[in-house]
Order: sequence, then C-alpha cells, then structure tokens
Amino acid sequence: MTQSAPSTQFPLLRGAVGRWARGWNNIGRQAQFYGLVIAGTKEVLVRYKAELIRLVAQMSLGIGALALIGGTVVIVSFLTISAGSLISIQVFSQLQEIGVDALAGFASAFINVRIVAPLVAGIGLAATIGAGATAQLGAMRISEEIDALEVIGIRSIAYLASSRVLAGIIVVIPLYCLTCLMAFVSTRVGTTAVYGQSTGVYDHYFYTFLNPWDLLWSFLQAITMAVVVMLVHTYHGYVATGGPAGVGAAVGRAVRTSLVAAVTVTLFVSLAIYGQSGNFNLAG
Repeated sequence: MTQSAPSTQFPLLRGAVGRWARGWNNIGRQAQFYGLVIAGTKEVLVRYKAELIRLVAQMSLGIGALALIGGTVVIVSFLTISAGSLISIQVFSQLQEIGVDALAGFASAFINVRIVAPLVAGIGLAATIGAGATAQLGAMRISEEIDALEVIGIRSIAYLASSRVLAGIIVVIPLYCLTCLMAFVSTRVGTTAVYGQSTGVYDHYFYTFLNPWDLLWSFLQAITMAVVVMLVHTYHGYVATGGPAGVGAAVGRAVRTSLVAAVTVTLFVSLAIYGQSGNFNLAG
C-alpha cells in the first residue's frame, strides 16, 4: 500500500495555511510599497514638481466636465453641510427633551471639530480623489504605461504614487478648513434659523467650548487620514490586474479599505489625543 501525500490527507489544513501565508505575504508587499512611496516623496519635490502641481489642480478643482462644479471642493462642501445639518437636527431635539437645548453650541464646537470635519474630509478624499487615483493608476497598469515609464528610466512609484500622496496632503489642508467652516455654518443656521434658538445663546456656548488646540489636533488627524487614504488607493491602483474589470474591482477594494482606515484613524488618533474621558470639562 502506498501512503497519500500530506497535502491530500489534510486538504482543509493545507488550504487554511495557504490562505494565512498569502495574507501575510500581501501585508508584506503593501508595507514594502508604502515604504517606497514615502521614501519617494523627496524625489517628487526635487524632480517632479510640475507633475505635483498638475495633480494638486486636478484633485482640488477637477478637470474637464468636473471642473464646472468645482470638483472635490463642492462635493465635500455638500457632504459637510448634510452632516452639520444632521447634527443640528438630532442634537437640538435631544437636548430640548432634557431642557438643556442652550448647549447646542457646545455640541457643535465639540462634535464638528473632533469627529465630523476630519472624518468627512477623509471620506470625501477617499470617494473622489482616492477612487480617481486608483482608476488612473489601474488604467496605466493594464495598458502597460507603468512598464513603459520604467523602461525610459522614470521611477514609477515616485512619479505616480508618491506624487499623488503629496498632492492629497496638500489638497486636504484647504479641504479641511472648508469642511470646518461649512460644518459650523450649517449647524448654526439649522439651530438658529430652523429651530429658532437665539443667536446670542448659541454663539456664547459655541465660543466658550471651542478649543483652538482641538482644531490643531483635528487638523493633524485630517493630515494623517489623507496619508493613509492615498497610500491605500495608490497601492490598489498600482497592482491592479485583470483588464478593465480588474481595475473596477481594485477601485471597490480600495474604497472599502480606505473608508475602514479613515474610521480606524479617527478612533485611534482621538483616543491618543483626548483619552477615554474626552479631555474636557462641561463648565463655564
């Protein structure tokens, strides 16, 4: 009698070990790619400044038909207006039930700065700029344009991926400022104009609890989120395979991953900065 090979005796175990090994290999490839992208940012600033400027203009205001509506700026503005209006609706009605509706200004200064503004900026970056970057790099990969860049002596990771990460960081700076302003304005208008709260009461509690340090930490959170989102999207676009259908699948995977990463960054950065207590005192 002949003995069967171990692979045929334990097919489920072999499959589980294979999936585990492929998962770790994938993590290693991503970590290597992210390291090369971050290392290539210096080369972008030295050799590819024109490409960086072009990408910043494309990401912020859009190109072609998208430029007519302002590109990412307008899209993120509408997202933030919706989020700020939802805060004014939910917070004011909930606070009114317990008789402290005057604290609606405090809720705006607390929630918009720490959660809504950076998270909406990250989601807008992932859904517009990030998805576009994945589609562009994926199309270049399947049409062998990336291989052509390597042949003529251009470092494709620095030229294509590092430049997009830097452009995303540059674009998120005014984008975050816009999201903050739109969130503040929409919440204030919803609370004072729709629900009829006094503007003086709202402004008093808003400015009392608006901490400038929270704005700085929130800005740092938005920058961190932009780096993570752009790294994820450039990786999935750079390694896309399988033709146009494969590029579409890569965009879907990148958007799902970046949205999870945005929420995860918000959670861990908030815990690292503010702690479990929130680092505030409801007084004054």
